[in-house]
Amino acid sequence: MGKAEVLSLLRDGEYVSGEEISRTLGVTRAAVWKAVQALRADGCSIDSVPNRGYCLHRPESALSDAAVHALLEGCPWPVSVLPTVDSTNTYAKAQAALGAPHGSVYITGRQTGGRGRRGRTFVSPPGGVYLSVLLRPQREAAELLWLTAAVAVAIRRAIRDCCPADVGIKWTNDLVIGKRKVCGILTELAAEADSGMLEYAVVGIGVNCNTDTPALPEPARDVAVSLREAVGTAVDPNALAAAMVRRLQELDAQLPGALPQWLAEYAGVCVTLGQDVQILRAGETRLAHAIGIDEAGGLIVRYPDGTEGVVSSGEVSVRGMYGYV
Repeated sequence: MGKAEVLSLLRDGEYVSGEEISRTLGVTRAAVWKAVQALRADGCSIDSVPNRGYCLHRPESALSDAAVHALLEGCPWPVSVLPTVDSTNTYAKAQAALGAPHGSVYITGRQTGGRGRRGRTFVSPPGGVYLSVLLRPQREAAELLWLTAAVAVAIRRAIRDCCPADVGIKWTNDLVIGKRKVCGILTELAAEADSGMLEYAVVGIGVNCNTDTPALPEPARDVAVSLREAVGTAVDPNALAAAMVRRLQELDAQLPGALPQWLAEYAGVCVTLGQDVQILRAGETRLAHAIGIDEAGGLIVRYPDGTEGVVSSGEVSVRGMYGYV
């Protein structure tokens, strides 16, 4: 038994007796007390009341370095929880330049300069979980066209680990609930100019966990939704952050070998498929109908003249979503 197992039983903010914890985990009351003391030493605020048991104070209120690390006990990746940062992707790239290893993860509950695709601002108020992971796969950058799609599957799994939200994926980098965005993903690659070999990839993920979306500035408030709003109760950001790290480790361990299975899962929940879309690429706008996902995560479309093509870059708007009518 470790600290994570005890902490997991205190997630709800309710008092749980030491006897119940010891019985559930199959350990002695003394072992439970020792684990609670270790969690307190890590910074977790845990009350103990005679005849009532232990209670973790408001676990859903904010990210905690102690709580995240307790939930990731035994994790081989180095994980840093930052109180605030301009952008986790910017921070991760700076750490990459300093030699940070594969699997380095940087998490915060607030970004002051969050970035989206094509230089856009990614609004990042308190209440979200913002995470970047540094990867150093030994392959050419052109071989990783599927990376964003695979990360989308991993993060959808992580969200489903923590709450019953019905999450879909809008090609290629948004997770949605209904017609509103709950998560955005930004993948940035650095490659050697001569060989094309990847130096590193940084993948940034921003999830609207307990975000107050009506308070967001326009146009974000019109397209965003939070997990709290979707399921009707606060979602513990520490549990979500830990689940995101675990699912990203799963991706790293299984891909590219299991890529067909991951892309099949992606296609199964991709809300873009079967829809009329508008493609903006290289300054040209084309209408098409989305019909499938190819072996590299590209979007297969059929144009009005009956020809088919694959979209691997550019902006794709889905009719009925994000203001596209």
